[in-house]
This record gives sequence, structure tokens and C-alpha cells, in this order.
Amino acid sequence: TLSNQYRKLHFAVMVIEATAKKQKVKGEVMYQRLKAQDLIRQRLLRHYETLHTQSLNWVVEDTIETLNNWEKEKKQIQ
Repeated sequence: TLSNQYRKLHFAVMVIEATAKKQKVKGEVMYQRLKAQDLIRQRLLRHYETLHTQSLNWVVEDTIETLNNWEKEKKQIQ
């Protein structure tokens, strides 16, 4: 439904902004890094039902760890 999509997108935006703040970068920079790994769709949106029950701080820490791991993996493959 539309309201469910809105909640998922609102959650993703909130996590992106909070992650950017924690990493001391602009939201756009964090968005581009997450987008490059397809982490927004594959992690934040796909696992919304589980992730949104956690604290924002936990999700931010998990997002940073996942992003770093996925970026590292991608570099090893190339």
C-alpha cells in the first residue's frame, strides 16, 4: 500500500541522514555510497519489517558495518 511504501521510504531517509551524521559526511554523500552498493533497496527497504523495530542507533551502526563490508567485498572482486 501507499502508506506502507511511505513508511519504508521515511525510514530509509531517516537512516541515511543519521548514518551520514554519524560518519560526519553530507547526506548526499552517504546516499551515493549506499546506492552504489544497492544497500538501500537490498537492506533498508527489503528488511524494513525487522530493522524498524530496532533502535535508530543500532540500525545506523549496522548500516555502517554492512556498507564497509560490502564496499570491501566489491573492491576484492574487481
